[in-house]
Amino acid sequence: MNQLQALLNASLIGTRHVENAAIIDIKDGKVCASTFGFHVPPENALNLTYTFYKNLLQVRREGLYFKEKYYKCVRADEHSIYLQNVYGGLIIVKTKTFILVATYRAGMYPSVCVEAVEKLADYFREKGS
Repeated sequence: MNQLQALLNASLIGTRHVENAAIIDIKDGKVCASTFGFHVPPENALNLTYTFYKNLLQVRREGLYFKEKYYKCVRADEHSIYLQNVYGGLIIVKTKTFILVATYRAGMYPSVCVEAVEKLADYFREKGS
């Protein structure tokens, strides 16, 4: 397990509110770390990166498909997107060099999930990433 995977497990999965998480390197559009068993297809990784730069307004209006599930946008700004559907939610946060994506199941507390992901993003911002 690399350092980024350990950080995901400790900071997000350890909350027991976040179901899965991954870190995408913006520069190459590829996943550089993810929690065990969470596969983010390359086209989804590129789509999430593209969303912050070219597609944010459209996501606000129309929602987003991720891993063949539709999510309705609840909140979006230049650094974070919070989406949900009947199965749970999707939280996406952008730092300078990474996109953090996390999912949670229905019945979990979305605010705790959003807070955990945003705290981890703050960690990356402080490190200059």
